[in-house]
Amino acid sequence: MPTASLLADPATFADPGGDEVIRTHGLTKAYPGRNGAPPITAVDHLCLGVQAGEIFGLLGPNGAGKTTTVGMLTTRVQPNSGRALVGGVNVVEEPSRAKQVIGVVPQTNTLDRDLTVFQNLFFHGRYFGLSRRDARDAAGAVLEQFRLAERAKAPVATLSGGMAQRLMVARAVLHRPQVLFLDEPTAGLDPQSRIALWELLGELHAAGQTILLTTHYMEEADRLCHRVAIMDHGKILALDTPAGLKRSLGAEAVVRVGVEGDLRRLAGQLATLEGARSAQVSEAGVLVYLHGPVARTLPKIFATAEADGYTINDLSVTEPTLETVFLTLTGKDLRE
Repeated sequence: MPTASLLADPATFADPGGDEVIRTHGLTKAYPGRNGAPPITAVDHLCLGVQAGEIFGLLGPNGAGKTTTVGMLTTRVQPNSGRALVGGVNVVEEPSRAKQVIGVVPQTNTLDRDLTVFQNLFFHGRYFGLSRRDARDAAGAVLEQFRLAERAKAPVATLSGGMAQRLMVARAVLHRPQVLFLDEPTAGLDPQSRIALWELLGELHAAGQTILLTTHYMEEADRLCHRVAIMDHGKILALDTPAGLKRSLGAEAVVRVGVEGDLRRLAGQLATLEGARSAQVSEAGVLVYLHGPVARTLPKIFATAEADGYTINDLSVTEPTLETVFLTLTGKDLRE
């Protein structure tokens, strides 16, 4: 099964080598259960290393533990146990010092709506200890960099969603943090605004910025990230480059067969077909991993299913994607 080849002991992927700016050991967070229910573990003994200068992605469905992980790394969430270093600073023991080396863009809009675009940046700089002159110069520089100079005097309330998100990223990097954290930065943005933000993040990376982002958009992780950790239920299920994760499936194409009936029995039959590497049951039906010509195997899939009384009501053929990797690991879609 492809699943077995993807799952790994965390020790095998915890250390990326090189110059690390993020390191966690056994990082754990559990929230109290309601009405006497047992605690809910959001992040379960996370061991992770992120190199300086890379764009690192945490990919997973809602509730996987991505936001809680970022919360602990940025001092906003207190872990129950474990250790986390960001820029060499212990975020639990020295939260004030840790805030100096991080920039954070949360899921929600935290801009001050009573201030102009420029003032949001200027006062952020002052908060981080810049002189009035330095804060003014830094604000002007990021306004140009993020294509917001023409809106400098505009009230924040007049900005579009894409502009507001660009302003939040500009604010987060104004004090030149070692690590920029982005929690689902393009959620809710239209495609044009999403692509514009991707380009800006690419420019930041080219200038040496280390970025950790969470997302449930596979195309975002595939396009932006050097390495991706796939999370679910607070654990890392797999970690590699996007290309490496897709190669680990050992398949050239994936066929999703939507049928009703005994899916496990059908998956067992389809796995034995010539050209099929393996097959498994998922929420979408049966996934068949092919390593040979698709055109040769598809008729056999139809014939096998129909000969055994199954009616195929949906069928699709795709190249392996990060979402396919996640489906293989968990049997469910990334987007829940």
